[in-house]
Amino acid sequence: MRFLVIVQDLRVSGTSEGIVSRSFIAKLRKTYPKSVIDSVYIAHSETEDRLDLLPVDTIKKHIVNTKVPFWTLFWNRFYWRLFHVSLKERYIHKQYAKVIELLDYTIYDHIFIRSAGIDHEMILATHNLPILKKTIINFHDPYPLSWYVGSKTNFSKLEFFRLKRMMQIVGQAKTCSSSAQWMSHDLEHLYASKKKFYTLPHQFDETVFDLSDKSQMLAKNKKISISYHGALMFGRNIENLLIAYQELLQEDVIYKENTEFVLRLKGDGIQQLKQKFSSIENLQILDCLNFSNSSNEQIHDSDIVIILENGPLYCNVLVGKAPFLAAFGKPVLCVSPKKSELREIITDKKFIANMNNVQEIKEKLKALIDHRMISNEKVNPFGDYFSDANFKKQLYKILNHLEDDK
Repeated sequence: MRFLVIVQDLRVSGTSEGIVSRSFIAKLRKTYPKSVIDSVYIAHSETEDRLDLLPVDTIKKHIVNTKVPFWTLFWNRFYWRLFHVSLKERYIHKQYAKVIELLDYTIYDHIFIRSAGIDHEMILATHNLPILKKTIINFHDPYPLSWYVGSKTNFSKLEFFRLKRMMQIVGQAKTCSSSAQWMSHDLEHLYASKKKFYTLPHQFDETVFDLSDKSQMLAKNKKISISYHGALMFGRNIENLLIAYQELLQEDVIYKENTEFVLRLKGDGIQQLKQKFSSIENLQILDCLNFSNSSNEQIHDSDIVIILENGPLYCNVLVGKAPFLAAFGKPVLCVSPKKSELREIITDKKFIANMNNVQEIKEKLKALIDHRMISNEKVNPFGDYFSDANFKKQLYKILNHLEDDK
């Protein structure tokens, strides 16, 4: 078979989509080792990509200029208010479309287009292009932004017309998938799709990364190190977790003597967190690291790794951290809303707690710490959900339009 993978993000650090898209290509190669796999990488800037690590037959990188001309910006001030369409967005989409239009899609059996970020430029660039009839579109996040759980964006007429355009693209595509079961369910109905939305979970494959850089790792100072590496956005709540940890330290000196909590954060509200929890001596709130250093800290120094899902009521996306942690058998505490993607995946409920319940978080965290005090054994909170076998099964269903587990 011949595969074409069109991607917008293959960065090795600072982005969840870059990590999972690289891993997707690696798992595709493992699943179909004798197939031809070509990739077209359309980015908007020059970045650190290490494309040499990707197991593809060919890869071509295109840098598109997304700087919008002055006159387009000028007319857009009036145009979007009158017609509820952004000339600025359409201009950017056209820059991606110019590359896609030149591809000879007819020589491939299957074509994948993978979205990146919340603007979905790559997918929107394919509107009315003939390549769609052979394309499997993969959604990393919901679109438009007002449908992203935890988003503060209000629905508007502009959002409605964005939704309408995406509905047209979905109708033109061969099929669609997303990384989460709940998101596939939601988008299938949101876009009024007449075709099934499949689920292909995020993957992690160490072979497409260089993890040799350990220069910025923080030395472990306590017997048990708890860590969270990531962003604070879309309703992710870490305050209740920190309150729970603070109470543990106050209730029993053994936790103060034997545990530490390291936060590697980006996003809004970090300074407020530092001020609010400055009295916790065992807590460090630091800047994020590059992927190699961050990975090594979590793999080698962290005893318990925190996962924050979006909230506060519902999370229909799969966080990219989950398959990474599954690959290394790390104990996790997933702080989640009552209805979420990981609640459908995690096989042992001791690894998941309600983000709105401080007492439950404290009990689950205490139990994980107590167990880690006496055992360093690997654990498998996610079962075989991120295994090579499950990836192969789910991909086979997508390629062959199967409705069940045949």
